[in-house]
This record gives sequence, structure tokens and C-alpha cells, in this order.
Amino acid sequence: MTNIINELLERRIIAVLGKGGVGRTSVSGALAMLAAGRGLRTLAIETDPQTPLAAGFGKRPGFAPRRLAANLWGMFLGGQESLEDYLGKVVPRPILRIVFGSSIYQHFVSAAPAVRELMMMGKIYDAIERRPSNEPRWDVIVLDTPASGQALSMLRMPFVARERFGESLVGREADQVARFFRDRALCAMVAVTTAEPLAVAETLELSRALDQLDLEVAAVVFNRRSPAMFEAVDVARMVRRATRESALRHLDYFADVARSELKRKNREARALEVLRRQIGAPHIVLHERRGLAESALLADLTRQLADSAASPLSFEFGTQPSS
Repeated sequence: MTNIINELLERRIIAVLGKGGVGRTSVSGALAMLAAGRGLRTLAIETDPQTPLAAGFGKRPGFAPRRLAANLWGMFLGGQESLEDYLGKVVPRPILRIVFGSSIYQHFVSAAPAVRELMMMGKIYDAIERRPSNEPRWDVIVLDTPASGQALSMLRMPFVARERFGESLVGREADQVARFFRDRALCAMVAVTTAEPLAVAETLELSRALDQLDLEVAAVVFNRRSPAMFEAVDVARMVRRATRESALRHLDYFADVARSELKRKNREARALEVLRRQIGAPHIVLHERRGLAESALLADLTRQLADSAASPLSFEFGTQPSS
């Protein structure tokens, strides 16, 4: 069986999707760092204006790729600048000058986020398919999408535009972009979730919505699974000892802590089972690392992904901290 991490890194684009707060950006960064660490020329595209991934490297990328580390570049995708940069590559320049100078264009762009979303998708396609021959190609592009709702709106745009604009310039361009993203040999959709009920529900909804677009979920990343250091027998043992020995009453407190962690472990197991039952894609489990943040967390997630790729039959990985 081929390892899912290795399969993902064979795609040209990995789009990372998920509800806000599930660690989507951290997972995107870890995938990008893993790809770069393998010597792949990697572009990490961010859609958050704060560009948190690049900020972790002490950089702030613009609308053109900027080097973040060895084999790794970052770019911000969004806003009118990205739209105009993309249009400049597909619309004849004499027409473009007239369009950009038009008050109608300025009003239309401000009032129609769907246009920006379509052009954002087009610019991602452009980075792969229309890269100048004198510039090195990207081996992998990792796209950190917006939160699920907006991400789905972005992904739908090429398909909607194709139907609405037919054989016009916009329609033909949208058709090329839609075909590209539907090519599962080139593009992978990765859904990130945690065990929280809202996150699980949104992931299931995301999977159904992608299926309607004929866009397959290539993998589900179950993020922040607890270390699960206690079992039911541990709780029972602490309660018994606290009952028998008055000097060990403090064990009641630790029993409560262990009981709480055990409940979380069981809740996570149930959530993971629901996801595995309803989404047929491979599931990658990333363990929570308490006390880690920013660059340290990113490095740890990258190591977890690397450990998984070294074990072809294991999709659940990460060593538990010692007690």
C-alpha cells in the first residue's frame, strides 16, 4: 500500500481545507516544509492577509513568490492586486488598460467577491500551467485556503462560471481551471479537523460539497489528538488507593484529571470512527503537543508527517510524551 503522505507530495497542488481554528494553517505549513525538506521546489500560498505562515519565518510575502527557506517560497493570494496580476496574463494589454481605468470595473470588483474568487483560482492554475519557460517550475504548491465556507465558494467558482459564460473568454478560462482542479493526479483536497463536534460536522459537510463538484477528498487530517496517557484501570486504581490511604487523598484530584482525559480520549475515538465511516479517504492523525507554538509546533508537525511517511502501513503516528 502506498503511503498517503508520499501520494500527496506527488500532486502538483495540495489544497488544505477546514473550519477556522482546527490548525489548517499549521498543517499547510508542515506539508510545505516536508515537501521542501525532500528537495521539492515548493510554493506555500496563503489567503489570510496576516500571512501567519510566512510570519513564522520572519517574512511577509506579497503577490509574487518570496523565498522563506531552502526550497520554500511564500505568496499571498487575494485582493484586487492578485486579480489584476492574473488578468494581465489572460487579457490583451490594450483592453486591460481600458478595463482597469474604468470606474465600472472598480465598482464591479468591489461589489462582486465571486469575481475575485474565480480569479484567485485562476491564478493558482496559472502558477502551474502558465509559468514562463525561463522560470523553474513548482514541484508542489500547498494552498492554505480560507475557512470552509469561503474555500468552497472559491472552489465552486470555475464550475459556476463555465455554466454562466459558456464559450466566452471567461467561460473557456473557467473550464480550463475546473478541469485542472478535477484532475486527481494533479490536485489533492486535504480536509483538516479536530474532534470538536462542529469541526467534525463541518468536515462531513465539506466532503459532501466537494463530492457534488466531483472533487475528491484525498486525505483527512485529524489534528490535536490527545496523548491519552490514562486508561480506565488507571482511574480505578487511583480511586481505590485514595480510599484506602488517607495520606494519598491528593489522588482524588489526579483521578479527576485522568477521568477528564479519558473522556476526551473516548470522544476523540468516536469522532474519528464517524469520520472514517463516512469519508473513505485515508486518515492522518496528528497528536497534540502541549506547550508548543509557532515555529516549534510547525517543526513538530513536520516531524510527525515525516514519521508517517517512513511507515507505509501506518496512518496514525506521533510518539507520546513520556510520563
